[in-house]
Amino acid sequence: MKVKPAAEVAAFLEPIAKEVGAELVEAVWDLRARSLTLVIDAEGGVDLDLCEKFHRAVDGPLDELDPTFGAPYTLNCSSPGLDRPFKTARDFGRHLGEKIEVHLYAPFEGKKYYEGVLTGFDGQTVKFETDGAVREIPFEKCAKVCLLIEV
Repeated sequence: MKVKPAAEVAAFLEPIAKEVGAELVEAVWDLRARSLTLVIDAEGGVDLDLCEKFHRAVDGPLDELDPTFGAPYTLNCSSPGLDRPFKTARDFGRHLGEKIEVHLYAPFEGKKYYEGVLTGFDGQTVKFETDGAVREIPFEKCAKVCLLIEV
């Protein structure tokens, strides 16, 4: 199935997300399942009503864009989930002061995993407090940074 790039679809739909009070985090094609998943976030979180509101708002414009050049596909709308990795400066900014997990590709100061409180992100360095010290780790060394989910 031939499709328009996910980034193009996302750029087209971003203004619609803002209109309904959401942020379009990403658009993801699953060509095997012939589906497009739109991941949205919002202040205070995403509920079923917001997903449905966004889904209805993009349905007509997507028909006009025709991202699959006439081929049928399934449209899904979802929240990012609690354990979604931080990908943008906005993700980091939204979670300042919260507990995070930092997974590394290779050991940094002897460890590949840290937990701490996010204190900053400048686009290149993740800054967090752990064990009474502030750590600064280059983002390129991070395999995954996400919220720490405590049960």
